[in-house]
Amino acid sequence: MDNQPGTLLIVEDIPDILTLLKATLEFKGYRVITARDGREALEAVRQERPALIITDILMPKMDGFSLVHQLRIDPETRDIPVIFLSATYVAPEDKAFALTLGVTRFIEKPVNFEEFLPTISELLKEGGKPAQEPLKESEFYEGYRKRLETKLLHKNTQITRAEHLLDTILEEEKASFQASLRQALEERREIQKLLDQIHDLLEDHSRKE
Repeated sequence: MDNQPGTLLIVEDIPDILTLLKATLEFKGYRVITARDGREALEAVRQERPALIITDILMPKMDGFSLVHQLRIDPETRDIPVIFLSATYVAPEDKAFALTLGVTRFIEKPVNFEEFLPTISELLKEGGKPAQEPLKESEFYEGYRKRLETKLLHKNTQITRAEHLLDTILEEEKASFQASLRQALEERREIQKLLDQIHDLLEDHSRKE
């Protein structure tokens, strides 16, 4: 699979996952550039115009939902295919919202490379297809708010259950369990921060109407 056409942009804030994806795709002959959040991704898109974007959803500064919305409202980037990778947003409603935004494919983490690599090859062969009309700002933020509120509720349930289990597990298992709990707490903080931002934007939009 040498000499693949175009450049792939990987957007991922977890270094180990970013390194694995980049190394795997470069080994397969692709040219790969990377970004750690949506803002860096938009800058990379302006500079490089990638043939395909592969992005996580839950990221700091600008997450995958906001990134795709920004890409789709710009006629210059509207047709770039986007693959979502996520271990957090995997409910049917999350996937439906992603498709409404204009996401091309949705793959759950951990990545199954037997599925992932053929998907990339297929999308590159197809090229950028004309995308659907982007959502209006109010529609995007309202749908985004619902997804964040649902995810925050699920994350709170997960953390409460984990905290109750912490005192019952074997001592040798506690280190890995606590690491998972810390990750869940960090994800909850990030979701809450995004939700606060969306509430502010919706209030601002309402005042302007």
